[in-house]
This record gives sequence, structure tokens and C-alpha cells, in this order.
Amino acid sequence: MSAYQETLEIRTSARGMVNVTREIVRAVERSRIKTGICVVFVQHTSASLVIQENADPSVRRDLARWIDRLAPESTSWEHDTEGSDDMPAHARAVMTRTSETIPVSEGRLALGTWQGIYVWEHRAHSHVRSLLVHVQGEAS
Repeated sequence: MSAYQETLEIRTSARGMVNVTREIVRAVERSRIKTGICVVFVQHTSASLVIQENADPSVRRDLARWIDRLAPESTSWEHDTEGSDDMPAHARAVMTRTSETIPVSEGRLALGTWQGIYVWEHRAHSHVRSLLVHVQGEAS
């Protein structure tokens, strides 16, 4: 059994999803794990990870509108230390996930045809987000 870890720094431009599939695929390749699992963890409380549709961008737009309705910026939140987008970003992160686990098969992520891995930035401005990628299993 072998294990591999690396941290990826991902720059977001503002609220929305950033496709990080390619970066994670490269990390799995560097791991040289043939069969196992890949865990990706975002080290922040105002961004999240999702596996989602990678072909039709209207899915991501619909999800953005949905989550905006659930945790609107216009609500009077008590926690607003870093601005009006601060607490809604935390609420949005609670509704999504901080980690994803993907099987590794034949040295590759076992994602479905239409699946991509995204960092979902919940803040209104650009940030650098840290992703910890952990790959464990049988090495090639």
C-alpha cells in the first residue's frame, strides 16, 4: 500500500465554479497509484468541492442561481466581518462539501463521462484556494 499527497493552489476569479479536474488528474498520475482512492479536500470554509456536469454550462448556472436563493447576500446575517458576501459564503459551503473521494482504476480517476471536479468559490472576489490531494492504494 502506497500513499501520495500534494497541495494544489487554485486561483478563483470570483463567485462560481472552477474546473480542477485536469490538475487532479495530473496529481494522480504523479502518485503512480494504479488501484486505490483519491481524496480531494479544500482547506477553506467559504469555498467547496463538487463533482458535477462538465459538458453543459447551464447546469452550473442553474446551480449558482439555486444556491443564491438558499443563502442570499441580501439577508441580514450577523457574521459580516469581511463584507456582505462573508456569511452567505459559509452557508453555501455548509450545503455542499469540503471533500470528494474518487476511485482510482488503472492509474486514472474513475469519473463518469460527464463528470468534472470543481472548486466552487462562494465569495464575490478572487481568492487562492488550497486543495489537498491524497492518493492511496497499490502503486504501479
